[in-house]
Amino acid sequence: MVGVLTREEALALAEESGMDLVEIQPTADPPVCRIMDYGKFKFEAQKKANAAKKKQKIVEIKELKFRPTTDDGDYNIKLRNLRRFLEEGDKVKVNIRFKGREMAHQELGMQMAARIEKDLADEVVIEQRPRLEGRQMIMMVAPKRK
Repeated sequence: MVGVLTREEALALAEESGMDLVEIQPTADPPVCRIMDYGKFKFEAQKKANAAKKKQKIVEIKELKFRPTTDDGDYNIKLRNLRRFLEEGDKVKVNIRFKGREMAHQELGMQMAARIEKDLADEVVIEQRPRLEGRQMIMMVAPKRK
């Protein structure tokens, strides 16, 4: 803390100490500056940014395909995989696919989606309700935040 100095005095003081004069708040009146080693400052800032980047988790969208006629055994295996994806912090796109005349019985697809939703009620947040896109019914689920 040196106080209010003219630009020339501040530059001379920085030169004398072998460091740089760095403007911290240009909008303040008078502008706030700091005498520091700018190269070291940039290096430390880059190091912090890299450490923060390493810590962040990238959320992937996994996809699970069901059929309206999926049997209990297969359903349980797919549900177990869905739980594993959610525990890893990923979002899951549940895809219920209709073939041939199954399109005439879309209520079976809605029942399948409701069953999935009921089985995972305490573990997930439904981001997108089941909706029909062509021959597929799509629903997005995400893990609940802790």
